[in-house]
Amino acid sequence: MTIKLHNTLSRKVEEFTPIDPTNVRMYVCGPTVYDRAHLGNARPVVVFDTLFRLLRYKYGPDHVTYVRNFTDVDDKINAKAAETGRTIGEITEETIQWYHADMDALGTLRPTHEPRATGFIPQMVAMIEGLIASGHAYEAEGHVLFAVDSYTKYGRLSGRTVDDMIAGARVEVAPYKRNPMDFVLWKPSSDDLPGWDSPWGRGRPGWHIECSAMSYELLGATFDIHAGGLDLQFPHHENEIAQSCCAHPEGGFAKVWMHNEMLQVEGKKMSKSLGNFFTVRDLLEAPDTPQRNEALPRMTGDEIRLAFMMTHYRKPMDLTASRVGEVKSTLAKWQRLTDGAETAYRPNLKVVEALSDDLNTPLVLQILHQLAAEVQTSDQRNMFRSTLNFLGIGQNWRSGVTVAVEHGFAVVDLLNELVDRLRAARLAAQWDIADALRDGLKAAGVNLIISRDTVEWEHSPDLDRSKLEALK
Repeated sequence: MTIKLHNTLSRKVEEFTPIDPTNVRMYVCGPTVYDRAHLGNARPVVVFDTLFRLLRYKYGPDHVTYVRNFTDVDDKINAKAAETGRTIGEITEETIQWYHADMDALGTLRPTHEPRATGFIPQMVAMIEGLIASGHAYEAEGHVLFAVDSYTKYGRLSGRTVDDMIAGARVEVAPYKRNPMDFVLWKPSSDDLPGWDSPWGRGRPGWHIECSAMSYELLGATFDIHAGGLDLQFPHHENEIAQSCCAHPEGGFAKVWMHNEMLQVEGKKMSKSLGNFFTVRDLLEAPDTPQRNEALPRMTGDEIRLAFMMTHYRKPMDLTASRVGEVKSTLAKWQRLTDGAETAYRPNLKVVEALSDDLNTPLVLQILHQLAAEVQTSDQRNMFRSTLNFLGIGQNWRSGVTVAVEHGFAVVDLLNELVDRLRAARLAAQWDIADALRDGLKAAGVNLIISRDTVEWEHSPDLDRSKLEALK
């Protein structure tokens, strides 16, 4: 099985060959922890969790190192503290707990390391000192800036020239910069802001330097994969490359660069003013009211994850109410199909091969639909359930003996028979029969998902078997 990945640096899909197969190393830019993660923040987490799972499958769980950072020193955090009167530590600690809870709900694995920027200030200071000594950075009015002119390959990742970047810049250029594109490595802090002692006075790091310092400390001067959202390609990742390659010219920094495209809701960029801005927690806890459902209904973590998988990670994704409905129907069917199944089987090889082709999740879903239609034996059911588990789907579903004891396969067969009768009555426009079956199933504790074309059902802990029997 060969893994192929699109490398933003070469703009090609390339065969992935790790530097060291016994220690495959990946760095993904994490959140700035001042508020809840929104859906756009969640997309790269799910995308690169899927890659993490694939790499663990290929090279072994003990041979993959995944680093994702927390930016816990930033002007947005400072502003939130000033606005709320809370301490920075309280805000960042609470936000990290929120982030973990929300990402866990999406079925993502925790990275091997989750460094916090504030834990690596000495390493950042040391890197900055080295850049000054080698002529790649300079001090000016209490700031330290990286000299973009000193790195001839600047712009290679984004495909921009420095002249084009200067011409397109719309920000006021600080007078202490030698070049408008020079970026901050260190800046002074006033008494009311977080700060650390340094050779340039009390201050705090710029945004870009933290990822370079932490990746070097945890992964080395050269590692396999660096990833994040497309919005980070420039300037963040471009600046990371420049400062890292100049600080450690003996290394090559990241071999493969991967970027996921952005997310929209109902064809528009998420915006609070448009009423289509959602945090992950909004959807996980959204009340099922008609007003709320005009935008997006409540979703489970599995449903959010599957919705992300429907679009290839390098294409813009549009989350719509119709897509949510499709996801809910699909997962209800798969959960019903895998009741009683085990998760210890190896995943289906066709699914693994599709993922190995630059994370082709739309093809994965096609294969899953085909596999679901072919399930007849317990081995096929176990394989299907194990494949979903490999993809991070259904990890909280009850399985094996538990479901068999609680419900019994006879109940599953009876439910299938009754729901088939309900479907047939609706198709035949026998509305009296359909309404009676619908009401009877709901009274028995069955959760029904009814759309114009089909009817699906979900298990409920309050299922009343005697009421089901009465509907025969």
